[in-house]
Amino acid sequence: MKIEHVGLFVGDLERTVEFYQTFFDATASEKYHNPVTTFSSRFLTFPDGARLEVGTRDDLNRHHEKGYPLGYMHIAMSLGSKEQVDNLTKEIAAAGYKHLSGPRTTGDGYYESVVCDPEGNQIELTV
Repeated sequence: MKIEHVGLFVGDLERTVEFYQTFFDATASEKYHNPVTTFSSRFLTFPDGARLEVGTRDDLNRHHEKGYPLGYMHIAMSLGSKEQVDNLTKEIAAAGYKHLSGPRTTGDGYYESVVCDPEGNQIELTV
């Protein structure tokens, strides 16, 4: 068994797609749109075959909880080396996106940095 894809609702579909294309080499599918439900989505395929479905619709709940809400916390992207973690962290921060922590070695031995996509979704950059 494998996870086929992960779905992520966002407010600005195209800006989010562009972010993942720019910084993570994702290839985007054509946009799907259902005019009845107002749902639109694009699938992002990463070089290793993993897929992220990024979607939006007019009636999204735009309330963001503070602290640590239930549900998914972050997506982790393995970059292959500490140097790549350092470099991509700097590149994303220089482009004006939030850089929350790291790069650092965590207590459980991960070398990581945490950044946010345009919607504030956390991405853990790791080796």
